[in-house]
Amino acid sequence: MVFSERIDRLKSSLIREILAAAQQPGMMSFAGGLPAEGMLPAVEWAPMPASVGQYGMSEGEPALREAIAAEARSRGIACEASQVLIVSGSQQTLDLAAKLFIDRGTEVLVESPTYLAALQSFQLFGADCLAVPQTAEGPDLDALRDRLQRHKPAFAYLIPTFQNPSGVRYSQARRRAVAELLDEFAIPLLEDEPYRELVFDEGEATPLVAQLRRASWIHTGTVSKTLLPGLRVGYLIASPDLFPHLLRLKQAADLHTNRIGQWQALQWLGSERYQEHLAALRAFYRERRDAMQAALTEHFADLADWEIPQGGLFFWLALKQPIDTRALLPKALERQVAFMPGEPFFVEPERNPGYLRLNFSHVPPERLGEGLRRLAEVIREALPAQAA
Repeated sequence: MVFSERIDRLKSSLIREILAAAQQPGMMSFAGGLPAEGMLPAVEWAPMPASVGQYGMSEGEPALREAIAAEARSRGIACEASQVLIVSGSQQTLDLAAKLFIDRGTEVLVESPTYLAALQSFQLFGADCLAVPQTAEGPDLDALRDRLQRHKPAFAYLIPTFQNPSGVRYSQARRRAVAELLDEFAIPLLEDEPYRELVFDEGEATPLVAQLRRASWIHTGTVSKTLLPGLRVGYLIASPDLFPHLLRLKQAADLHTNRIGQWQALQWLGSERYQEHLAALRAFYRERRDAMQAALTEHFADLADWEIPQGGLFFWLALKQPIDTRALLPKALERQVAFMPGEPFFVEPERNPGYLRLNFSHVPPERLGEGLRRLAEVIREALPAQAA
């Protein structure tokens, strides 16, 4: 058979493969961004009108689009409901943006490290990804300016609030500086914010798109981290010049996002019970973050360095003696511990060994310490072997 040329660039998702292994009984998984099942809210379906089972608008349910636009305006994003497109999880936004901008050889600017499923999507369509190093404040500004002076990326893909995988929340000063650079060079922005509601330590986080004055933009989010991932309901908000193209791409992809999930999301967004749910969720995950911090201090202090995340779902560890953490995964799985190797989060994995992403939301605190003890043991056993 003759396939499209992009099939040669199609890669399997390591995280999806690990999640499959993590379903085994007794497995302690620090791998995926899985919400704690005990915090998934109870939902009701009985009041749902029968008409929701019918085909719907490609743009999404009007009331849901209004609710999302109102929330975005409260964060400083100048937009109307007519700029909101309901998508099948925010991952679909990445796919639509890739289809909109990328041909073989198209340059795309990303953080280093960055979300591995975004790399997978962009590279599938032939992108050459330009990496900008991440610091504790956000992207390195000198490196960002250098990339923009020497290249003309089709767009920049950035995760400014509790970045996946690093957990970094850009400072307000860094947000302003990044927005000014994108405006200066007229680079469209794809801003991904799936974790912004999962905040544990207060601080400002004005969306980057709210600070743009010239560049085109797409802002995307999801209810997967705060309600139910199985709803597969996300959204994008786009500047008026981009929205019509994204809508047509959505129509070509799947006609519209499932209306049943949209109806359920609408029962929550903007409601008092949703705010109560978010408050409980933040308190619950803050406790689990603190439990992982204590366990990491006990078992990893001599092995790795890390920052305490102010929100999101992940710790990002840098081993003091870098080794390819992908090679550690089989041994860890044998001991019923799953984690996410750090190399796939980089444009050049082979040049960036020695990182791990650990999720703290899924494993109960009473088992967390044992899981990290086993993982630390796997790493310690590998270090002498590498030295030899």
